[in-house]
Amino acid sequence: MAMAALMTGCSLVPTYQRPAAPLALDWATPQTAGASRPVAVADRWWTTFNSPELTRLEDGALTGNFDLQAAVARLREAEATATIAGAALYPSVDLAITSERKTSLQVQLNNSAVLEPTYEADLWGKNRATADSATALAHATQFDAQTAALTLTGAVANTYINALSLQARVKLAQTIANDAAQILKLIQAQSSLGAASQLEVEQQRNAVATFDAAVVTLQQQFEQSLHSLAVLVGVSPSGFKLGANNLDGLEVPTVASSKPSDVIVQRPDIRAAEARLISANFDIGAARAALLPDISITATFGLTNQNHGKILGPLALPDLMTSLLQPVFAGGALRGQLNLDRAHAEELIATYRQSIELAYQDVEDALSAAARLEALGRIDGVAVDSARRASSLADAQYRLGATDFLTFLTTERTLYQAEDALLQVRALRLQAAVALFQAFGGGIDTNAALQQTMTAPIPADPLALTRQNPSSE
Repeated sequence: MAMAALMTGCSLVPTYQRPAAPLALDWATPQTAGASRPVAVADRWWTTFNSPELTRLEDGALTGNFDLQAAVARLREAEATATIAGAALYPSVDLAITSERKTSLQVQLNNSAVLEPTYEADLWGKNRATADSATALAHATQFDAQTAALTLTGAVANTYINALSLQARVKLAQTIANDAAQILKLIQAQSSLGAASQLEVEQQRNAVATFDAAVVTLQQQFEQSLHSLAVLVGVSPSGFKLGANNLDGLEVPTVASSKPSDVIVQRPDIRAAEARLISANFDIGAARAALLPDISITATFGLTNQNHGKILGPLALPDLMTSLLQPVFAGGALRGQLNLDRAHAEELIATYRQSIELAYQDVEDALSAAARLEALGRIDGVAVDSARRASSLADAQYRLGATDFLTFLTTERTLYQAEDALLQVRALRLQAAVALFQAFGGGIDTNAALQQTMTAPIPADPLALTRQNPSSE
């Protein structure tokens, strides 16, 4: 028992070291200088779009989305699993109370109350390693929940932007279709007077049908986007509507860039990958300890009697039993488990490094999209202005007979395409800002609404778990 007390706490967990990973010094795409002041990637980043409706939808999603509720439930499961795993570090105590009544020549009562504590001396730190592994997995699950929240808020913002863009495109297509229908009536009137050919009538009728078809297609896409947004928020799609009907109320925020080294700490998916790697490191220690003997100590003491009048008699003499269990032959299962845990750790090292590279890709893609789409928006704006002037000139000249119908029809379609493209680019530019917030980590771990459902502490430094439990090779 003295030896067990002295050796308890010895650990066979390998010393954890954060794997070396490719670390960029700076981003390949420079941050664009927007009209607004750069905003930091922080809590409730969606408020920087200055849309009260978007803010309301995001807050509703954080409390009403069922996928996020499932992620939080998985966190509670992981916390409970960690509690179960940690129970082996403490003694277990059983209480047995029995009462037996025998009848022969006289009534005899046999009563007993026995307390039996059992303790497994954690000589090699197996139980501690198992508990720490479960705790690290609980932290990983918490980071997973944060990743789910970050993904959810990004999806809400993107779907909301897409819905408003589609709604504006429907309105534009309907306006163009109505104008085309009016022109068709004019050409039909001219044809009846012999001033326009039947070919021109059919060409314009084809244009009207094309614009009408665009209205129907865009309307379907808008309705589907609206239904998706309702599900993300956690409400029924039936009767779900938006207050805004275009993108004019949304501002494009200029997102302040984080350093590549900061992204590793800010991204919950990277932190989840490292937490799982830390868990696997503890598993190796537990597998090593399983190869060594276990010592279990069991004590028994209680009250008992065999009298008529008293329920219980004096304290019984305690019994103490110590057992040592040394694995001798298990068909290679223990050694196989150790090899399995080592291979799993190697897999998670690769996963951790891959998560960093994917995070860098996300940032570079978002920076590139923001820069290119801003430039494209300026170009499309010039194209729209030019197309509007051309359409106005073609309309006036056609009515005066100074230009042919084909030129007029071409400028009409060009204007619609230019205005529709500009609406799409504006939506993509807004979504690029959303992607930047997500790529830099999103600030979800400080969100008050999410913290209400997540109470388990997260170490600021993933190495904190290993520092609390010093280990050696």
